[in-house]
Amino acid sequence: MANTILSSGVRNNLLTLQQTSAQQSVIQNRLATGKRVNSAIDNPVNFFTSQSLNDRSSQLTGLLDGISNGIQTIQAASKGIDGITKLVQSLQSTVKQAQADAAQNRPTKAGTALATATEAAVTSKSLKDIALDKAIVGADAAVTPATTSTSGDLGIINTQTFLGLSITAGTTTYTASFSSANATVRDVVNEINKSGIATAFVDEKGQLNVKGTGSETVAFGFGSSTTGPLAITDAGAVGTNDNTALGFLANDGAVGTSALTSSNVTSAVRSNLIQQFNDIRDQIDKLAKDSSFNGINLLQGDRLSIIFNEKTGTNQTKLDIQGSTLTSDNLGVVQATNTQLAGFFNFQNDLDLDKATAALTGSLTSLKSLASTLGSNLSVAQTRQDFTKELANVLTSGADNLVLADPNAEGASLLALNTRQQLSQTALSLANQADQGVLRLFG
Repeated sequence: MANTILSSGVRNNLLTLQQTSAQQSVIQNRLATGKRVNSAIDNPVNFFTSQSLNDRSSQLTGLLDGISNGIQTIQAASKGIDGITKLVQSLQSTVKQAQADAAQNRPTKAGTALATATEAAVTSKSLKDIALDKAIVGADAAVTPATTSTSGDLGIINTQTFLGLSITAGTTTYTASFSSANATVRDVVNEINKSGIATAFVDEKGQLNVKGTGSETVAFGFGSSTTGPLAITDAGAVGTNDNTALGFLANDGAVGTSALTSSNVTSAVRSNLIQQFNDIRDQIDKLAKDSSFNGINLLQGDRLSIIFNEKTGTNQTKLDIQGSTLTSDNLGVVQATNTQLAGFFNFQNDLDLDKATAALTGSLTSLKSLASTLGSNLSVAQTRQDFTKELANVLTSGADNLVLADPNAEGASLLALNTRQQLSQTALSLANQADQGVLRLFG
């Protein structure tokens, strides 16, 4: 079959139509896919660069789940600390209730009467007033009874120009000295009350009573000498002091012998608070064990690693958080009891309640420090989470900029090509008509 021979005009117009159709096909493909670079053939540099950017964006997006889990793990531990803090504050409230109840076991002792019925009959005063008004020192070492004209004295010779006190409660010691001139039992009572660790009063029987302000054993000593320091030394000396002048034994100045010891009577209110304290204390351990997320508990010593980038080895960026084992014992909160036992808080003992208060204050400080550390790590993780999201978005946008088509520009190009195609078809028709005009010459 012979080849059809086209005229030059027809062939040129046909070629133009073919080129326009090819360009239309390319633009239609771009509009259909939304990309102007669909393969390496279109633009190798842009295609592979876009692919690399998209791959990294995909990898970073995949890490967001791990970062989110890490954040939730930290938040779970943080919520646990918040709960434990409230429990410790409840323990503080329990201890305050125990402290508010006056202990029934205050160490106390009453001396023998410093006034007699005979003195009361002679002076027409109460035994209490007679005892309070009695002078400490006199002209000789003999006890002088009160009369209508004199207050009497306790029999310490007036050459002892200073009087001294030595009071020890637990590990606290109070000492004081004052002039013996014109000093009375009332002055001694006032000096004891200044100590802060013991109180004193004279009862209706004329007996001097000394009582500790706390639960600790109290050693009481009263002495006299020619100087203040010597009077204090005498007050603390066993067997040679002047305790007997006040109606006490000479060895009441020695802890562990006949010192002022507690009555061993327990407070029912404090006893009832012991179980409440221990129950709340147990909840600290339980709450700490329940503060886990996805199998990781930062309050039980677990370790958390949050990976922030797609690299490996030394180029990998991550946050390692080593948890702490949080228990009531580690916080210094020991069990409460009714008796003095090592490693326990004796709720009947004021000093132990003070120790419990100090321990709970220290616990809150430790919890605040741990909460601050977790808060700092949480801030880092949340910042990296936001950064990773934004970076993945930047990478995706950059990749799209390299390969995506502009639908407006491509639409305009397609419209122009359609117009060109119509014009080419018209030109082709005119070329054919010209060839047919030649044929008519032979008609």
